Amino acid sequence: MTDPVTTPEPTNHQNIDTSVPHSARIWNYWLGGKDNYPVDEEAGDAYTAVFPGIVTIARSSRAFLRRNISYLVSEAGIRQFLDIGTGLPTAQNTHEVAQQLAPETRIVYVDNDPMVLAHARALLYSTKEGATAYIDANVTDPDRILAAASETLDFGRPTALILSNILGHVADYDQARSIVTRLMSALPSGSYLSINDGSRGIDPVFEQAQDAYNDSGAVPYNLRTVDEITTFFDGLDLIAPGVVSVTQWRPEPGLPTAEVVAEHGGLARKA
Repeated sequence: MTDPVTTPEPTNHQNIDTSVPHSARIWNYWLGGKDNYPVDEEAGDAYTAVFPGIVTIARSSRAFLRRNISYLVSEAGIRQFLDIGTGLPTAQNTHEVAQQLAPETRIVYVDNDPMVLAHARALLYSTKEGATAYIDANVTDPDRILAAASETLDFGRPTALILSNILGHVADYDQARSIVTRLMSALPSGSYLSINDGSRGIDPVFEQAQDAYNDSGAVPYNLRTVDEITTFFDGLDLIAPGVVSVTQWRPEPGLPTAEVVAEHGGLARKA
């Protein structure tokens, strides 16, 4: 096990390409963050010109993740998180939500973008009781992720695997399923899987905007049907209400019924 704060591996800022829009920086822009470049703002504005609802999807996705983490800590008793595809730090990151509820929680973040890594070093601090570590790795290399994460997490204890808007970057669906299977196979009984991704078959305007974005030369993100997203949870016990639009997964009580957005997710337990 590591010290409370694990210093990320060194990064080379020269590897940050500011001439091409990057999905993590565009997502940060939609969330209201400042860690982006003019090229990202231009791409984000071009996207919202076609589909303004993407901002709602981005913020609803973050709210879904916050509610997932709160459930995992407060109701399921989880104290370890493996968050793959971290993206740029904004408000209410996984460790902030989890450690506010249980300061001893340990979190490992995984991403392979040099700008994300640079910001992780500056912003992802842990409580003294817990730990926050960062791994520079690609989601397509689950064995490397598991080996590095084991330096901070105890895989003999239940762990929550977070895959938020990352599997869409794996173009081959069978490969994406294989990655999920490999990662979950390393986690013990009582662990959880949280996934949310953009969904196809819900909003044709969203699909038009995403397809145009994918054709623009930016790193593509592949929308999947709700059935395909649901299949990622095969062999696990879905927590009610199952795989639903992220706005409708255990919404805060007392709020009006939320609209269905083309982003679906769920949470499931490994028996």
